[in-house]
Amino acid sequence: MTTSAAATLQTARDIVRREGQGVADVADQLDESFVAAVELVGRVTGKVFVTGSGTSGAVARRMAHLLSVCGTPAVFLPGMDALHGTMGAVVSGDLLITISRGGESDELNDLSRRVQQRGVPVIALTASPTSTLGTLADLTAVIDAGPEVDPGGVIAMGSTLATAAWGDALAAVLMQIRGYGWEQVLFTHPAGAVGRIEELPEALPSLAAERPEA
Repeated sequence: MTTSAAATLQTARDIVRREGQGVADVADQLDESFVAAVELVGRVTGKVFVTGSGTSGAVARRMAHLLSVCGTPAVFLPGMDALHGTMGAVVSGDLLITISRGGESDELNDLSRRVQQRGVPVIALTASPTSTLGTLADLTAVIDAGPEVDPGGVIAMGSTLATAAWGDALAAVLMQIRGYGWEQVLFTHPAGAVGRIEELPEALPSLAAERPEA
């Protein structure tokens, strides 16, 4: 292996390890705000909408998909599209999760305020609790993997993986609280390799008995 190839691999490995550590650190950041988010989402009688812009938008789309897969009906809502009329789909009984690392994306903050005026609660996922989004939301969950997980502290790589992990935990916990089983998962996922599964995985432990009273 040439020196150049070795340096390339070392740099790549350092990036992956740094991002992996940032994701692992999210476990220690889960606190009462996560429990509150589980309760708030669990009480939704309509749909959970998830929004974000740029890379956070990609994470929002993923989060909405996985919530739905795990039994919590959710839809990705592009922030700017929402301000061009799509927010008409968000009504009382729904909930909005807004993802923004810096919390200062004007279109997301405008959308969040407007749905609140329609009686829709907003959960903010941000690294900046004192930001505009962090202070206007009904519930703010701080997810801060540190600036070192993003190249130059600018390109949203590790930070968005950390937010995605938070969303994975939310989806999985809600699945166990709801008692949403593998039969239901496979019924709504008939395509691809998952749709060909014939033997169900072992049932997940139920968390229903541990859920605090609303």
